Order: sequence, then structure tokens, then C-alpha cells
Amino acid sequence: MAKKKNKSAPTEDVLESSFTSSIPPAASSKPKVKTPQPQPSTSALIICRNKHWRYISSFHGPWLQLPPEVLESLANNNYNLPRPRPIDPAVFFDLLKVRQLVDEATNLSVRAASGITSSSLNNSSNAGNGMLGNAGAVLGLGGGGGGNAKLSPERKHRMREQATQKLSKAYHLDEIACSVATMQSASTLEDVAQLVLKRNPSDPEAKYVHFFHEKIPSRQLAECTSLDPLDEIIAVRPYEGEILRTRAVTKIFKDDWAGAVQDLTMALQVARYYQSKHTDDRQQIQLASEAAAEAQRRQNSRWKEETKLDEEDHPSSLETQLLFHRAGVYLTIACQHVNDALLPKVAQNGVNGRKTENRAHNGEADWVENSPELTTAEKEARRKRLEARKIVKTNAKRALRDYLSYLSQFDYTPGLSSEVTAEFLHKVNAATNGFSSAQQKLTKVLDLGSNSSLSTGALSDALVQRNGNQSTRSISSSSTPRSSSLPSLPSPTVHQISALFSATPPSDLPPYPDTQTHLATKQQILSQTTQSSLLGDYNEALTYHPLLTDALHSLLLCHCLVQTSKAELLRHAHMVSRLARVCDGYPIFQAARSPSRADWIEVVRRGENWIGLSQTWEALCAPAPLPGQAPGNVQKESEAERKERLKQQAIMEALEDDRVHDEASFHAAVAARQRRQMEDEGLVNGKGAAKRWAQDDGKEYPISTERAAAIVRWVREAPLGGEGGGAKKKKKSAKSSKRPAANGNGVEESMAHLTTEDTEEFERVEEEVE
Repeated sequence: MAKKKNKSAPTEDVLESSFTSSIPPAASSKPKVKTPQPQPSTSALIICRNKHWRYISSFHGPWLQLPPEVLESLANNNYNLPRPRPIDPAVFFDLLKVRQLVDEATNLSVRAASGITSSSLNNSSNAGNGMLGNAGAVLGLGGGGGGNAKLSPERKHRMREQATQKLSKAYHLDEIACSVATMQSASTLEDVAQLVLKRNPSDPEAKYVHFFHEKIPSRQLAECTSLDPLDEIIAVRPYEGEILRTRAVTKIFKDDWAGAVQDLTMALQVARYYQSKHTDDRQQIQLASEAAAEAQRRQNSRWKEETKLDEEDHPSSLETQLLFHRAGVYLTIACQHVNDALLPKVAQNGVNGRKTENRAHNGEADWVENSPELTTAEKEARRKRLEARKIVKTNAKRALRDYLSYLSQFDYTPGLSSEVTAEFLHKVNAATNGFSSAQQKLTKVLDLGSNSSLSTGALSDALVQRNGNQSTRSISSSSTPRSSSLPSLPSPTVHQISALFSATPPSDLPPYPDTQTHLATKQQILSQTTQSSLLGDYNEALTYHPLLTDALHSLLLCHCLVQTSKAELLRHAHMVSRLARVCDGYPIFQAARSPSRADWIEVVRRGENWIGLSQTWEALCAPAPLPGQAPGNVQKESEAERKERLKQQAIMEALEDDRVHDEASFHAAVAARQRRQMEDEGLVNGKGAAKRWAQDDGKEYPISTERAAAIVRWVREAPLGGEGGGAKKKKKSAKSSKRPAANGNGVEESMAHLTTEDTEEFERVEEEVE
């Protein structure tokens, strides 16, 4: 739930200890803090700092152009829908409030910049519409009169202060969405906070807004950004999780991962403290008369009148934002220690001149490391590698925990199965054929006596308990009797998305990918099509969030670092592709770009598809067909259309690359991707030679990111078992070093003990972090 506007400072025993809380050993091992440059280069493009913010492309969409009234209606309708709602209500309400605040701030800043009062503008327009037109206003015959009235400097300052306060509130709600909204607004918003600071340098609201609107050279945020303004605001307001979130994201740009983890952890504690404290009695109880009125209104006109949620009851998205950011920091820390956790890439002369290959999963490299002939320096290097492996796996498990907590905020439904829909159609047909007018009259009589608890028939004023966070639709179904003659359509089962990635996923999920190869008769196809057309959209659906696609693919990257077994990782990959094909934010959001999705595709590609995907990732994540639509009617594209499609795909992938900063790098990125497409086509058609994905795909411009390259190397070279565990693992590895495995039994034993040991270690890490 949303926080109260005026918050009292929490008790010290709840929050103050978090400032001095211990930093995770992985995060504090290698902090990389860059000192800002006092005088940056002025040759680069000068733009506002908020244009550099991460995941801005995920929040683009038609919500920026929709009228606020339409957006408000859509937000309320989305909240009143049954679970799973099409879009996360917390994000939807944040978008609505951000649009309203930015529009109001734009109006105030434009009026202050023009210096003309609103009444003067209205009078001037009224005078221009008279019989004499503008000439009447010149002669003083119009109804305007003071068309030249100007605002005083003090009035301009107050208007800019109000605009700054509204922008600060919008940035508190969601800094990414507010950054996107301000880009679409008037340019006067960029300087409004700076003008306020000239008269009041200590205004915290103006400092916060100016931090986003300050002009800096393009792609030099880390070098040209100081944390002093945010530190000053936090010193005045130490218990605002939104300011801590902004400072944490800035520290991510400056590669201060330890500081980012500390700020995000503190902000999470603050957010959870206020969320538990915010309990509104109006969401717990309501009058029985109100419940009956709502039920009757829904029975008569189901979608004409919807419940409008009060602003103080809007759900908050702060905890979701913090979980996503902290999980990303943990994943980055894990990837940064991969190279330190493995043997050097080139090991021509191993121990005592022996040549060792960098394929640690076969047990050979581990046997060489545990050899008693190691020198003191080699033992120290081995100790550092073991410590780095522990850091990799510990932070990957922490990231996995935060991503699962993030996914638990959203819902998924498998829809209704074909057996249920067929039975429902059978019941409807049977009930309709035997439905009589006498039963209709009886139903009306029962409806009139629905309030049978009172002898007078009047509505009760007693208080009834509301059923949790469910919408009033559940009250309607429970308080209003339905006719027993007509069957009711069963509600589809709803699961948390995080439950799909548990050790025992729900059993009612439809098979995906579909492996059935039997032939269906024409009559069966027509029967299925008829059922789908009668029942409407009863298919798989989920609650959309702009960052959901990136979180799902990041989950797979975490499983790679945790060394999940191939079978489990394949199941998780199929689950992610199942969700990605129905993940759609239209008509509010555009399709989101996902860096993690690109890295996962690269990992599967360079890892030679070690988990055994039956199709390409693009084919698995292709949008699901609409209900009743035959998926087989696909027109074959011509050669020219195929080349144009591949060219556009290469261009779009190059535009999504963060390393593209000028025309030369753009052309290099497009050329590298076109070469890869040609190589893939040659391999599919059998025209090309076998390729080793460990080689660089483009010498001129590397396509793979550093994170993808690190995860690929970890998948290929990391020893199974996990030397990053406790003392038991070290003892077992020491025993196994006396007799190296000569066949695959050693690998199977390592896999078997990996499952149990990693589970115990994961639980221990959770207790340590929390």
C-alpha cells in the first residue's frame, strides 16, 4: 500500500541500525569508486542527467500521449479487473500520478516563464473573439481590459516552487517514468529547479529535481556527477527510501556496488516499515448497505460503473523497484568475480611444466590444483580463486532470491483447459433448453427477498468484513444469489509468477513447448475453433510490468552462476519463454528492450546450447496466437523480404546496444550482426564449417557484452560442486583429489552432492543477508 504523505521518523531500533549494518563480503571486497572530474569535456553533447537513466526504453508507450482522464479511467478499470490484472496496479497508478504532476508542473513553469497571468490570457482570447476582433482590444472596447498584466517576480518564484514540488513528488514515485514524462514536456521544466535554487539554495525539493535536470556531457554521468546534493537531502530527510534509491542508482553508474547494496537495503527496510504501518480501516470494513449496493450495481451494469480507489489507498511500487535494482547489483558483483574465480585463460605450462586445459568440469584442472606439488604462490592463488568462487555463488543466490521476491508481486493464470470449457458448453446448452418462464419469475422473487436478514426489507447498516485485497467483484458474487438453473463459468486458477520457478511447479500448467505430434481430424479442429470463438479469451495471461522481461532473463543468468543442473535450467528456460510469449503491455507500454535477454541469447549461443533447447530462443518466445486463430496459416516470405527483415533486425539490435555512441560504432555494430546472420545461415544450411563460439565473433566490433562473456566462461570452466561452500565441501574435495576421476562417475557424484549442498548454503545465505 502507498505510504502516508506525512511520515513520522521511525524508531531507532528499527531503522538506525541499518546504516551501520555489515556489507556483504562479496560487495565489499572490490569497491570501485570513481572520483568525479571537476571540469568535464565540453566537446560532447550537453543533455540532462535523467536522459542517462537506466531502463528508460522500458517505460515508453502510449500512456505519454493519452489524455489524463482516459488514463485515469483505464487505471481504475485495470484495478477492478479480476486477477491476474493486465498491468500491475501499482505501476499503473504511478503512471497516472506522474502524468498529472508533470502536466501541472509544465503549466506552472510555462506561465512563470511567459510572465503573463492566466486571467490576462483568458481576457485576451475573449477580446479577440468579439465583433471588432483584435482591433477592439486595441481600442479598449473588448471585454479584456488588462491584457498586458505581468506577473511579479515573487509570484513567478512561488509558481516555480509549486512546479518543483510537483516534479519532486513525481520523481519520488518513479524516477524512470518521470524521466520519460519530462522528456516529452516543455523545455522550461529543465531550468525551473535551478531558478528556485538561486533564491533558496537549501530547498531540498529543488535540489532533488535539479539533480535530474542538471546538464552534463553525454555518456559521462559517472565522471560528471557528484553525490553531495543527495547526501545533503538524506542528511535532512534520512528516512525517505526514494532518495536512497536515487543515490543507489547513481552509485551503480559510478561502479560503487557496495554503496549501492547498502542504500538499497536501507531503502527496503524503510519501505517495508511504512508499508506495515500504513493500515487503512476503510479497506478492512464497510457497511452492509454499501456491499449490497455494489452487488446490485454490478448485477445490473457490470462494466458501466467501477469503484474508484482513493489516492491514499493506491498500492506502492517502491519495494518492487528496490528489489529489482538490488538483484541487478548482486548479479553484477557475481559476474565481476568470475575471471578471478577461474584459472587463467591461457595455461600452456601448468604445474611443473604440464600442459593443462581450461575444462575444469572434467575434474582434471581441479586435480592439478589440489596437487601436493603446489608452491606457496600457487597455493595463495588457489585460495583467492576459491574465495572468488564463493563470492560468485553467494551473490548469484542473493540475486536469485531478490528476483523471486520481485516476481512474487505479479500473477499468472494458465486459463481454462479444454476439458473445463467443453463441460461448461455442455451445461450451458442443457440449462438453456430447459429454462422456463416460471423459473425466471421465481428468480426475480428470490432477488427481491435477497435482503432477508431484516423483516422490513431495508438495507442493513451493519459492518461486514472485506475479503482482504480482493476487488468488490468477490462481494458481488457472495452477497447476490444467482440462479441455480444457469451454470457459472469457473474462475481460472491464479498463481504467483515466482511459484512457477519453485522446486515443485503447479500441476495445472499447459504443456510448453508442445511436443504432441499426433494428427487431428478436420472435425476436431472445427470443434476446437467453435469452442474458442464461443468462450472468448480464456488463455494464458499474466500481470505485466515494464521490467518483467528483464527480470525473467536475469533469473536464468543467476541459475547459470549457481550451477543449476541442466534439466532444471531447461525447465526454467521453458517457463521463462512461456511467460515471455504472453508478456505484453499494450496499449499502455511499448515492447521493452531487455539487456538480460540479449545476454541470455548470447550465453546459449556461445555455450553451444548445452541445456538442449529444441528451438531457437526467438522461436520459443514468439507471441502466442490469439484464441481461435490457426497458427499454421503463415505466408512464406520471399528472398528479398527475408533480407530486409534480417537487415532491420540487425539495425534494431545495434540501436539497443549501449556501446553505440556515434555513427562509426553504429555501422560497426550493424556489420557485425549481419556477419553473424550470414554465419548462422551457413551453419543451418550445412554450407559453413563448424565454428567454435569461444572465438570472437567480430574482431572489429564485439557483439558479446562483458557480462555474457563472463557467464559463458563460468558455464564452460567452473568446477562443479562449489568450493565456495563451507568446510564440508573442502574436505570432500580434498578426499577426491587423491584419486582423480577417470570416467563420468565423478561428474555425476559432483552433480548429486551439488543439489544438497547448494540448498543448505542458500538457506544459510538468506539468513545472513536478512
